[in-house]
Amino acid sequence: MQLKRLGQWCGFHLFGISLAIFLVINCTFLYDWSLKWYNVQADVSLTNTQIMHNYHQLIMYLSFPWVKQLKMTNFNSSMAGLQHFADVKNLFMLNEVVLLFSAVIFFFFIRELIKTKMLWQLIRPLQVAMVVPLFIGAMMSISFDQFFIAFHKILFRNNDWIFDPQKDPIINVLPEQFFLQCFVFVFVFVEGFYLFFIWMGRQELKK
Repeated sequence: MQLKRLGQWCGFHLFGISLAIFLVINCTFLYDWSLKWYNVQADVSLTNTQIMHNYHQLIMYLSFPWVKQLKMTNFNSSMAGLQHFADVKNLFMLNEVVLLFSAVIFFFFIRELIKTKMLWQLIRPLQVAMVVPLFIGAMMSISFDQFFIAFHKILFRNNDWIFDPQKDPIINVLPEQFFLQCFVFVFVFVEGFYLFFIWMGRQELKK
């Protein structure tokens, strides 16, 4: 029974995290905001519409398993750049697999808690879990550059992620602030996910 509950909790957290990552990746309007906010088009001879078209091509390659090759209309890529995007695609595919499998565990876990009127048991563990994104966010706020470098060194076994703007000009329209924004939104979604179920647990206690 304890192993079952542990598996259910793992599925719960993995679902929340992988869902947050999936949503941020596919909310392309976040990138559109970055284009306008950080005046990215000033660094390239393209309009916002053209840049967004290329970004959609990139996201389609990264997010859809049936898109096998990365082809962007206005940006060439080096072999190292293509390899990095292939590595990123593998991570995105892994996240989607985790999302699908954890969704099943999450569904039956929540259904069980609702049927047995035990949603209140989520409150204390989730209050503790909420500290983790806040702690990571605090570390990130101290020095995002160092956090970003450490993040890539953990996830990737090579240095292909260090782009040369001359060989991989796509990096000119992917400002560091955009990646910071993505991390922030992932943390916000995860915190919101936890808060929602804390609220549900408290509502159950009121009945």
